[in-house]
Amino acid sequence: MFFIFTFLSSYAVGVFSHLDEKCDKSDIQINQSPTAPLPSGIPTYTVEIVNTRVIGCVISNVHVACGMFSSATLIDPNIFKRLNNNDCLVNGGNPISNGGVISFKYATTYSFPLSV
Repeated sequence: MFFIFTFLSSYAVGVFSHLDEKCDKSDIQINQSPTAPLPSGIPTYTVEIVNTRVIGCVISNVHVACGMFSSATLIDPNIFKRLNNNDCLVNGGNPISNGGVISFKYATTYSFPLSV
């Protein structure tokens, strides 16, 4: 069985367009799904952060409300990095192209609600 949880909220910091069209936080979608646990039994989750715009809105400097996010496995800080309590930076602040997906896995005892 496969589940996808989508969390969208009203927290956004610095969403910019390189094509002068109005980008909006609703153009970013976050999907989470449980995956196979680590050999130690710690649950793991796959996250996809998607720029849902097909044209006209390359989005950069995306911050996610992430609580006290942590993981038992290393996540490349250029992909997803907790900067502060409830502030995680996606893709090192670099652009997420039209239709682009940033994906990573994390391991912890419970999933963190993530929202733009």
